[in-house]
Amino acid sequence: MDFSLPKDLVQYLADLDAFIEKEILPLQHQDDNNRFFDHRREHSRTDWDNGGLPREEWESLMKECVRRADAAGFYRFHLPAEYGGQQSEGSTGRGSNLWMAVIREHLAAKGLGLFNDLQSEHSVVGNYPDVVMVKNFGNEAQKEEFIQGRLNGTVRITFGLTEPEHGSDATHMVTRAVPETRDGVEGWKINGAKKWQTGMHKATHCFIFARTQGEDGSQKGISCFVVPPTTPGFKIESYEWTLNMPTDHATISLTDVWVPSTAIIGPIHNGLSIAQAFVHENRIRQAASSLGAAIYCINQSISYANTRKPFGQPLSHNQGIQFPLVELATQASMLRLLIRKTAAEMDSMPHREIEFKLGKEVSMCNYWANRLCCQAADRAIQVHGGNGYSREYPFEHIWRHHRRYRITEGSEEIQMRKVAAFLFGFGGRQSKL
Repeated sequence: MDFSLPKDLVQYLADLDAFIEKEILPLQHQDDNNRFFDHRREHSRTDWDNGGLPREEWESLMKECVRRADAAGFYRFHLPAEYGGQQSEGSTGRGSNLWMAVIREHLAAKGLGLFNDLQSEHSVVGNYPDVVMVKNFGNEAQKEEFIQGRLNGTVRITFGLTEPEHGSDATHMVTRAVPETRDGVEGWKINGAKKWQTGMHKATHCFIFARTQGEDGSQKGISCFVVPPTTPGFKIESYEWTLNMPTDHATISLTDVWVPSTAIIGPIHNGLSIAQAFVHENRIRQAASSLGAAIYCINQSISYANTRKPFGQPLSHNQGIQFPLVELATQASMLRLLIRKTAAEMDSMPHREIEFKLGKEVSMCNYWANRLCCQAADRAIQVHGGNGYSREYPFEHIWRHHRRYRITEGSEEIQMRKVAAFLFGFGGRQSKL
């Protein structure tokens, strides 16, 4: 069993680093762009007098970064060749989950920078959950409109599953859609509300999930509708200010919102499978990113402990400094192996089999990596003392960003519940260690 990285993957990482050094770092330090990454970062990114939304200058900078990464051939890396990417179905090579996991860890371990800003899900190597959804479930017209539009920048989609009173259990959503024909056109009337509509301020379309038949708690009977925000009855109620600002997370209401039947994505009454289409790939990549950020915090703490000399000797001579970092380094090393093994196994099977064969491992990777990152950032603050408390260092920013991932993308408790289902054989699942 060979645990070494393929030579072409190692070379790809080197090519990425060279591109970042040549194209992205100069852009980050051009004019005063570094204000988005130094101690001024949250203030520079946030338009406090405009609902706490991202400042236009910040989003324009990320857009220029993406343009350069796309022109260089990096941004669409994980997409199929038909969309300009390098993905090969059923391969552990370019564009695979394994490669993406390694790349995400590598970029996050470099620290804060324009090349990979996890707070805004921005990276020189893009992630496309909405493209995965439309590719797997959309018809040809929807693929042309939404995938091509997404790639050329004319389409931006939000994801409307969570509601003000319902989060982890989407089967109890209160948003309802009923058939209604208007002017001879068959369609659906939607009433309800959604929360945490990320990217709402720039969205051209929203994927709104609503119950179309069946009882609360049923997996079936939920459908996915494409709803433009300009549709009558669609209203942005608020933007939620969060631990890590700026915010682009909206709460919306839908009052007698009507859409034609052509606005449905995928099979009617079976929308939850659409919502889960990208969850495994997204969670393993998030795990890899959190691992990379944890490794950054650990490495920075080790370096600081070796150079800081209170009372005439390096901090690193104290076991109170050594042992917590040893434990974090040990956990990071073990987690890296599980993430890469799981990602490689995901590449070896059809997408539909991942849930029952690897759902346990994906959840293990995700919840533990997010927790580990928060622990590593907290330890880095402690090791750096007063300096760690200062925004001059990035650890508070890393902690505040990654703390949310212990809730979003499936909370720790939901992930642990899924692992338990496999271990104890609930819901037809059974998987021993």
